[in-house]
Amino acid sequence: MGHDDFADFPDGLIVAGPDGRVTYVNERVRKLARAHGDEMIGMPLDDALPFDDLNGHTWMASMRPYDGLNTRTAISEQSWYSPRGSEYLITASLQRDRPAGPVQQVVVGIRSARARNQRDRERSDLVATVAHELRSPLTGIKGFTATLLSKWDRFTDEQRQFMLETVDADADRLTRLITELLDAARIDSGRLTLKRGPVRLDELVDRVLRSVSAAGSEPSWATAISPVEVVWGDADRIVQVMTNLVENAMRHGHGLRRVEVGEAKRDGEAGVRVRLVDQGPGIPEESRQRVFSRFWKAGPGAGSGLGMYIVGGIVTQHGGVVTIDDADGGGAQIDVWLPVNEPDALTD
Repeated sequence: MGHDDFADFPDGLIVAGPDGRVTYVNERVRKLARAHGDEMIGMPLDDALPFDDLNGHTWMASMRPYDGLNTRTAISEQSWYSPRGSEYLITASLQRDRPAGPVQQVVVGIRSARARNQRDRERSDLVATVAHELRSPLTGIKGFTATLLSKWDRFTDEQRQFMLETVDADADRLTRLITELLDAARIDSGRLTLKRGPVRLDELVDRVLRSVSAAGSEPSWATAISPVEVVWGDADRIVQVMTNLVENAMRHGHGLRRVEVGEAKRDGEAGVRVRLVDQGPGIPEESRQRVFSRFWKAGPGAGSGLGMYIVGGIVTQHGGVVTIDDADGGGAQIDVWLPVNEPDALTD
C-alpha cells in the first residue's frame, strides 16, 4: 500500500503490520495526531490509537486485534474518545494470509462522530415532537371517554353530545396527524409515489376554493383563473397541496386576498403557475426557507408543523417549485409552479 493511495481519504486510516507497528497513516490521521512527516511510522499501534471508552480501557486492550478470536476478520464500528474528549467512530479489518492464521495486517478507520450525533439528536427531537403532538388529542379523548364511562348518568343528553363531539373532533385530528406523519416519512425516504394523470389546474383550484368557501362564510378573495394546459401529475396530491395552502392563508394569513392560475414558463419549460396572496403581515425573508422544514410553526394555534413540509415535498416530486415572496400591497405571496410533464408517448 503506497503512501499516496489514501492521501485524500476523508476518514483517518492507519495500517499496522504483523508486529503491531504502524506502516502507514494518511493525511487525516496526521492532522488528528498533529504529527509531521513520517514520525508515526514504526510507532506501536496502541500509541497511534490513544482512544479509550471513558473508563480508561484503550481500543487496543479491549479489541485485541492480534491475539483475540482467530476467526475474526473485522472489528465492528464503536464509539471511542480521544485524549481531548472528542468522540470518534473506530472500525478495523484484520488481514490474515490463511483462515484462522495470524494477523498480518490491521487496517483501522477513524471517523468523527459529530455528524452521526447530529442525526441522532434530530431523530430524538423528532420522536419528542411526535409524542407531544400525539399526546394532546389523546389526552382529550381519554379524558372525556373516562368521564362518560364513570359518570354517564350524571350528564344530560346535551352534555353527552358535546363530549362525544369533542372526542370525534380529537379523533379526526389524530387521524390527520398520523396521515401527515406517514406522508412526511415517505418524503424523507423518497418513497412518495405519484399516481400520474391529466390534471386541469384551473378546474382543480376552483374546486378547492369552492370547497373551502362552502365550509365557511362568503368568499372574500378575488380570482384570476385562466384556462391552462393540462399538467400530468397526481390530482389527489395536488388537491392536498392547494387545500393546505388555502387553509394556511385563511388561518395564519388573516384570510385569502387573491388567487391566480395561469400558464408560465420557467427556464424555458412550459408549466402552470398558481399564485395565492394573503392579507397577513407576510413572512420575513430569513424565515422563508424554514417554512418548508419539518415541524415549522408560526405563532400560537398552529397545526402539526408538517403541512408546508409536505407541500414542498409533493411539489418537488412533481418537478415543480414553490416560492414565497412579499405581495404588492402587503401580505405573503406563494407561487406554485408545476411543469406540464406530458408523457413522451403522448408527445410523440
